[in-house]
Amino acid sequence: MEQQKLQLDVNEKPPIAKWIILAIQHVFAMFGATILVPILVNSAAGETVLTIPVALVTSGIGTLIYILCTKGKSPVYLGSSFAFIAPLAAAFLKGGAAGAMTGTMVVGLIYIIFAIIVKFIGKNWIDKLLPPVIIGPMIMIIGLGLAPSAISQIGLGTGAEIDWRGVAVALITFLTTAIVMVRGKGFLKIIPFLIGILVGYLSAICFGLVDFGPFMEASFFSMPNFMLPFVSYTPSFSALLTIAPIALVTMCEHIGDHTALGTIIGKDLLRNPGLDKTLLGDGIATFVAGLLGGPANTTYGENTSVVGMTKIASIWVIGLAAIFAICLGFLGKFTALVSTIPNPVLGGVSLLLYGFIAVNGLKVLIQNQIDFGKSKNVVVASTMLVLGLGGAAISIVSGDLSITISGMSLAAIIGILLNLCLPAEKEE
Repeated sequence: MEQQKLQLDVNEKPPIAKWIILAIQHVFAMFGATILVPILVNSAAGETVLTIPVALVTSGIGTLIYILCTKGKSPVYLGSSFAFIAPLAAAFLKGGAAGAMTGTMVVGLIYIIFAIIVKFIGKNWIDKLLPPVIIGPMIMIIGLGLAPSAISQIGLGTGAEIDWRGVAVALITFLTTAIVMVRGKGFLKIIPFLIGILVGYLSAICFGLVDFGPFMEASFFSMPNFMLPFVSYTPSFSALLTIAPIALVTMCEHIGDHTALGTIIGKDLLRNPGLDKTLLGDGIATFVAGLLGGPANTTYGENTSVVGMTKIASIWVIGLAAIFAICLGFLGKFTALVSTIPNPVLGGVSLLLYGFIAVNGLKVLIQNQIDFGKSKNVVVASTMLVLGLGGAAISIVSGDLSITISGMSLAAIIGILLNLCLPAEKEE
């Protein structure tokens, strides 16, 4: 799409009615994914780690921070990252809320450090450190590692007593999401997971699986349950290595999303405002999210799709969508209603979502034409997959200090070291 074909460019403000409608579209595009992250993290951890109101508020605040850091030159919306679902749950089990939130803040600091490095020496070194043969398997591990959680939510786990009502609801949710994803047109095709959740929720009501107690007890307006360091907890670095390496993967996602959006709006966003500024905005947004008790932020491909569909790249629309998201976080009745979504609905949408994430990792390998005829690529990718999915862990204990590197984090570190240290194959 050429830039001149855009109806509204980055700095143009639309008429008020159209402005509101477009902002609501962006909210809907990000909503399904943003509320799913805290729900799925809590499900994986077995306890409340994140809350929906805080996730919505930090999503909006993060987007506004990003807009300021990029001086309003990049129409990107930041929302909760799927990549951190398993690491946040694992960090919580290891170090409690202190470990999970401290880890999230450190991820933001890593982004900021990388932004400073990019500012002074450019970004070519990122491609060498994180080539597609590393990124592809990492994304696959993220999706496949969460697969048991989806099966458990549906109620089909080994030894579980099957509730056919739950299985039916999960099937309805799954089929709805899949059909919208395959056959949906226009805006519907951008929000398949949200449509699947809505239809699945209605079917769960019909099957009597929804408890409206939390909704009835909630007030119309309520303060989100922010978790502040030194107030709600004392920062802990015990789970740092469980979360921090995932920043490398989401950083590549960040670059990819900005490249795609730049193609749509006819501008090179990695040059203007520049990768250093976009990484800085994403990093500060993620740090603030962890500071307030929310999940790590990431650029949202769904909102990029909205820009492509509407041909409106106005930063004013993105900013208003962020304000709407913040307001939603303070609507107690609304967020309480979302919390009543039963597990089979989540399982049905997760069955597709987690596989979708894993296939995106496979797509990275295919699009970059990774040659698995070369033994080095086979060694790197296969080692990462086995370590990431096999539950491998390395613990380092020194006095009172205990550090454990496991799962995706261990796979990322070993994959990077193998790729850098193994010699390239000689041509026959």
